[in-house]
Amino acid sequence: MTTAPSPAPATAEPKNALDRFFEISKRGSTVGTEIRGGLVTFVTMAYIVILNPIILTGAADVDGTTLNFSAVGAATALTAGIMTILFGLVTRLPFGFAAGLGINAFVAFSVVGQVTWAEAMALVMINGTVIVLLAATGLRKLIFDAVPFQLKIAITVGIGFFIAFIGFVNSGFVTATGAASPPVGLGIGGSIATVPTVLFVATLILTGILVARKVKGGLLIGLVSGTVLAVIVEAIWHLGPQIGADGAVNPGGWSLTVPALTGSPVSLPDLSLIGAVDFGFDFNKVSLVALVMIVFTLVFSNFFDAMGTMTGLAKEAGLADEKGDFPRIKSALIVEGVGAIAGGATSSSSSTVFIESGAGIGEGARTGLANVVTGGIFLLAMFLTPLTSIVPTEIAAAALIIVGAMMMAQIKYIDLSDFSVLLPVFLTVTVMPLTYSIANGIGAGFVSWVLVQSLSGKAKRISPLLWAVAAGFVLFFARGPIEALFGVGI
Repeated sequence: MTTAPSPAPATAEPKNALDRFFEISKRGSTVGTEIRGGLVTFVTMAYIVILNPIILTGAADVDGTTLNFSAVGAATALTAGIMTILFGLVTRLPFGFAAGLGINAFVAFSVVGQVTWAEAMALVMINGTVIVLLAATGLRKLIFDAVPFQLKIAITVGIGFFIAFIGFVNSGFVTATGAASPPVGLGIGGSIATVPTVLFVATLILTGILVARKVKGGLLIGLVSGTVLAVIVEAIWHLGPQIGADGAVNPGGWSLTVPALTGSPVSLPDLSLIGAVDFGFDFNKVSLVALVMIVFTLVFSNFFDAMGTMTGLAKEAGLADEKGDFPRIKSALIVEGVGAIAGGATSSSSSTVFIESGAGIGEGARTGLANVVTGGIFLLAMFLTPLTSIVPTEIAAAALIIVGAMMMAQIKYIDLSDFSVLLPVFLTVTVMPLTYSIANGIGAGFVSWVLVQSLSGKAKRISPLLWAVAAGFVLFFARGPIEALFGVGI
């Protein structure tokens, strides 16, 4: 019989109002640990302030309009700061918020081909409203409860592999080959051939040693050490970015963030995109069916990405019970929907729980106080963009690998001797990183669980809600042909 990890035991009576509100002592943490955890979470999430503008400004809408890079960056930091603090205060959980990867790409490269940017963000807000209603009515929690324990653990493990894969790709350790087989390979031409990737390896090894020796602040020490080393290397060799301002390619450069300060470290944020939404859809340019399919896709991606991420993070923090439930779960699900509304309202795309929060949890964060720290730094990041961009993606990637390894350990709680359990768990864990989508992994797990369990004589174990969700995922996976059938393209 499988058993789940127990929540962190109470260790002491509350020391003050702050301790009592965030349940710091109750969860076996300290203020110092929460501050460290919040710092680590920010460091591993900070790239979104740069990456989100790159994604959202890389596409023109149906009218040929593009978004301003600095405005999207400021809106991204503002929304991440507000939502991270709000989530921490309401739920007391250490889960950071920022613009969701995958959803922002879907909006940029699929949605705005049919609508304007203002209309696209209105659709993101509609998506958030639907999620809030599902959470407030309890339906989202019912669906959550209908998920078998084994799949909840599998989601945690899958997210761990997904986090690690993101880290390997961001570091340049794993790259696309451009060939049909193998599709990915080691570094450049099968070798670790760049200085940034070597620094990633060095940071990974150093951080791994610190964590293995149970050094307090091991993750943060590793990140800071790696960043300092990267700054020194850049000052000596001037590696520069992989892609220059003139479009020139430099394979040996830094992938996203160059660890060097140029100019003033302080700048005023451009908040011109706040409130730039338009619900007056032009049905001469886009059909109602197309809009419904867009919202359907957004809701499914947002809904299950967040559910899977929160489950994984709660288990990693030892805050989930044997059913996978965690404190103030209904409030968490509602606030997550509010994040989508806030992201649309600021034109920064849907804001959701970030799997990189696992880095802060790995550092010891257990309460919403860590969120207050993370969110506060995000708000400062609106004014300190040059400073937030000093941590190279390659260095931050090392922390993601460490966290992925920690989350993989949860697999020990699943009895894999039953193949009707093994196959759905395997598909959940593998499809997430291989398709670069948490929602895809969850969908593969749900559909295979329902089919394999029911056709092997165990249909009575399956909740009717799980049947309904699995059917929804079938539509989700087949949305391309469905859209083609109705004559729309998304």
